[in-house]
Amino acid sequence: VWFLTNQSFPRIVRISLIWKTKMEVPIENIRSLAAPHIESFNYMISEGIRQCVRKLRALTFLLPGSSDQISFEIKDVKLGYPMIQGRKLYPAECRQSSSTYKAACVMNFQWSINGIVQGEETRKLGEIPIMVMSSLCHLNKMHPKELVKHQEEEQEFGGYFIIKGNEKVIRLLIATRRNYPVAMSRPSWKQRGPQFSNYGIQVRCVKEDETSTNNVLHFIENGTAKLMFSYAKELFFAPLVMVLKALCNVTDKYMFDTLIAGKEDDTYYRGCIANMMRELQKDRLYTYEGCRNYIGRNFRSKIDLLSPNVSDAHVCDFLLKECLLIHLDSNVDKFNLLVYMTKKLWSVVKGECQVEGADCVMNQELTLPGHLYLQILKDSLEGWLRSAQISVLKRARDVGSGFTLNKVEIAKCLNKTINIQLIMENFLATGTVSGRSQVLLSQNTGLCVIAENLNRMRYMSHFRAVHRGQFFTEMRTTDVRRLLPDAWGFICPVHTPDGAPCGLLNHLSYDCQVVTKSISEDYVISLLFTHLAIISVNEPLSHLTEEAHPIMYNGKILGYIPISQEQPTIDTLREIKIFNDILQKSFEIVLVRRQEVCGQYPGIYLFSSPARMMRPVINLKHKCLEHIGTMEQTYLDIAVTKEEIIPMLTTHMEISQTSFLSNIAKLIPLPDFNQSPRNMYQCQMGKQTMGTPSHNIKGHPESKVYRLLTPQSPLFKTDHYNSIGLDDYPMGTNAIVAVISYTGYDMEDAMIINKSSMERGFAHGCIYKSEFIDLCQLTSNKKENMKYRFERDPCVKDLEGKLEEDGLPPVGTVLSTGDPYYSYYDENSKRYKVVWFKGQEVAIVDNIKLTPSPTNESIAQACITLRIQRNPMVGDKFASRAGQKGICSHLWPSEDLPFTESGMVPDIVFNPHGFPSRMTIAMMIECMAGKSATVHGVSHDATPFVFDEDNTADVYFGDLLEKAGYNYHGTEIMYSGVDGRQLTAEIFFGVIYYQRLRHMVSDKWQVRSTGPIDPLTRQPIKGRKRGGGIRFGEMERDSLLSHGASFLLQDRLFNCSDKAKEHVCLKCGSILSPILHISDEELIRTSTVKPSPVCKVCPDGSIASIEIPYVFKYLVSQLAAMNIKVQLRFPDIV
Repeated sequence: VWFLTNQSFPRIVRISLIWKTKMEVPIENIRSLAAPHIESFNYMISEGIRQCVRKLRALTFLLPGSSDQISFEIKDVKLGYPMIQGRKLYPAECRQSSSTYKAACVMNFQWSINGIVQGEETRKLGEIPIMVMSSLCHLNKMHPKELVKHQEEEQEFGGYFIIKGNEKVIRLLIATRRNYPVAMSRPSWKQRGPQFSNYGIQVRCVKEDETSTNNVLHFIENGTAKLMFSYAKELFFAPLVMVLKALCNVTDKYMFDTLIAGKEDDTYYRGCIANMMRELQKDRLYTYEGCRNYIGRNFRSKIDLLSPNVSDAHVCDFLLKECLLIHLDSNVDKFNLLVYMTKKLWSVVKGECQVEGADCVMNQELTLPGHLYLQILKDSLEGWLRSAQISVLKRARDVGSGFTLNKVEIAKCLNKTINIQLIMENFLATGTVSGRSQVLLSQNTGLCVIAENLNRMRYMSHFRAVHRGQFFTEMRTTDVRRLLPDAWGFICPVHTPDGAPCGLLNHLSYDCQVVTKSISEDYVISLLFTHLAIISVNEPLSHLTEEAHPIMYNGKILGYIPISQEQPTIDTLREIKIFNDILQKSFEIVLVRRQEVCGQYPGIYLFSSPARMMRPVINLKHKCLEHIGTMEQTYLDIAVTKEEIIPMLTTHMEISQTSFLSNIAKLIPLPDFNQSPRNMYQCQMGKQTMGTPSHNIKGHPESKVYRLLTPQSPLFKTDHYNSIGLDDYPMGTNAIVAVISYTGYDMEDAMIINKSSMERGFAHGCIYKSEFIDLCQLTSNKKENMKYRFERDPCVKDLEGKLEEDGLPPVGTVLSTGDPYYSYYDENSKRYKVVWFKGQEVAIVDNIKLTPSPTNESIAQACITLRIQRNPMVGDKFASRAGQKGICSHLWPSEDLPFTESGMVPDIVFNPHGFPSRMTIAMMIECMAGKSATVHGVSHDATPFVFDEDNTADVYFGDLLEKAGYNYHGTEIMYSGVDGRQLTAEIFFGVIYYQRLRHMVSDKWQVRSTGPIDPLTRQPIKGRKRGGGIRFGEMERDSLLSHGASFLLQDRLFNCSDKAKEHVCLKCGSILSPILHISDEELIRTSTVKPSPVCKVCPDGSIASIEIPYVFKYLVSQLAAMNIKVQLRFPDIV
């Protein structure tokens, strides 16, 4: 930071040499990308499991035919380190053997009879997946050189799971801010009951073990309020005053005074509170015990976890503890929060404060992988207890009256419980949670995605992506997709896809951090009461001489602060936060003042809970860094640059002008010179670029890996490019570009590539395809797994040069369609089986590994990696970093291309018409900057906002070109490659970094004359691999219509699709009733007679033959099955 180091402000343009020494990349810059994933998982290991076990309820039930009360309880759960056969298991082994990186999960189980402990035993629940680079991973705290020894990347940062050889990432999902009452207006709430309004106060309560539930205080149109809570995914509504009375044993006078405190002059509110209390007395509920018994009596049948012997009051206590404001342990705290929610609800209804949107980032947090993993694990443990209960009850019914629960019977019953290992592996493999799960999530599918390592940008973006939720993808409203001002600095405004997921799939800004650890609330509360003059929540507000606002900490009302003391209180809190190491990075301070303009409900709100987004800014008063939260930022004045600071108003300043951009958006050169959509396109196309995905490609046997064989470092790059060491994983080529409309092959974004440049290696690439061959899968009978082995038939001499003795092809073998692929020996039939290569492209065997089969370790599993060469060809897609995408339309001979005075021939010819409509000025600047970088031997800085109106980019780079003897504007005189004449116009000529995208013609071309058809519709099947038909859609149809060739549609959509000849009765118009018929007389007279069509409905009707799509006949048949008749009319025939 400029004033922390007592240095001058950074120079506007920075130039760095690129070949002297390799820049050391701080490993913290790389590992910070996956920090929310790893730190949340480490929290789950160190604290989460302990909290989970502590919150798990003991399962109590009665044995059938006995009065014995059985109780099952889990005392402790521990996770081990990944091991295999007594040694350490490393992630590279799991990738290469297509297995799961997992560790043992051990549980201490205790069971008792009638409250007397009978025994405690340690049981292994199986092995559950472990996150790579977490505290339980063997790679944790390894030096980069040690990582390389274990076949990992030097910059490995983890944050994923390995499931059956695939790298899986748990998505970061957006959730409502925990433990904070949010005022909402939802029209759907009107459907919850009679007279329900659209107003309510929703609070998402989260306990220490990350168990969550929703409570909503609904406003009823008759002036009352009802509280919504859920149990076993079923919603219930209870009158507000009844719940308040069941929480605390207080008088009606105390309750009334507490509810109207601060609103004594509001007659409407006083009347509503008094009316609700009268309604409760009409039901003859006068006392604390009466309300508890009433609630327990009505909910006893719904709660099956308690013993039948407990009282109604105990059932009510269980319900209030487990379903109502579960983040608070004390009933007094729940009472006080409900009072606050009531006052806020009536303020919203009367228009005294605004509705808070759930789509605002200030009211949101993230569902972290470690927290979600913990919820799934806790739900599995609860399911394990229930399955143990079911197993014991079933065993007792089977044995009868002589059943006695002892250690032997317990051991038998526990062996029949659910498989927790399978549940956790299925969750990470499919990203799906069972519908019977009690975990409260916004969606049950799509929770996990594969960490595609297409290139480095694609791989890194998976760990910073945040999704709004699958539910919102089907909504027609665009409110959830909007980029609101409070997202500044937390959600990148550039890095979001174009199309259907736009605005729903976002990415965190680079400086955005996520709180993953929870702070002791007792420590914070004692600190607050020590330094602040907080008025106790139990003291009547009527005694105060001025208005006071509530102070809330993590959803708990601590007391009140007078308005005159609000600002001093905030100043004191901020000093405590900055200079306290425990609170520094996770404490959020929000002061909402009462304004003349309708705003948020006033108060002081403090947060230290996990899963919130925080980011660092500079505190101008204390000259140090301070981490602020999403809601806190809304009420601060933050300057972006030093010039924007307003004395006595501005309190903070941004660390950098690019702090609001994501990790990928910060790699775009000069994005402030581009049209906004072009920057969005580059964020997407950068993740589709062929590059260097890994330095250990042989250790990553993925189904398909793209690699650029001739990558280069860009000559025009941002400072962030160096800070994350992207030169170690280059993804493009510095191309000599001439901006000229030279041929007709460069229209509509197409580009021309110099054929000689391509032959010299320009944008050469290849694809690695890996296939696992498991001999255990050749038979469904697992007992016969030992009967197969890889081996070549020694009697077939033709296989000797193509397969080795082990039945596998030698490394370097060139495979074509029909060549022997591998061979194995079947000991059952005593025969050798040769499998032939079926690929459509020529492939080279690059690597072969033999590993134990995941299903049977005594059987070998082969992993064959093939390399397929992919040099540029017509139809392949390219793009610059300014979002200028296009396909290669022609490989033009070098001798026919224009050349400069020095003899330079361009690698790419770009059409100048691509600039005006796209407005990609950054690409024009890059052309000049790249040219000057090559002649001066430097690498230019492309960080955004380094140029301004006083120091423009064109002047800066124009001067550099002029000093090197080139034209100031970057143009050059060129000569025709056909006849050698000088071109009239000067041509814009320079160096631009081009990316080759993975979209290649070789993967998409499709040719078919005849082939397989769908047996139901008789239309060509879809799918290129299955030999399906050529796709012909609405856009192709419109193009034929616009060209006046509409009759060609009959050939495409009819003749070459499902053309069928059918008989139709001209009288009744049916195509189903005509059948082929042969009379008995004709059959006796001759055996060569042809059957004639006859209508079964009207035998005297005439039959005609027509051509129709067969799918139409299928439709008519389906309608006939529903008693719907389709009749055809032929006015020209009849």
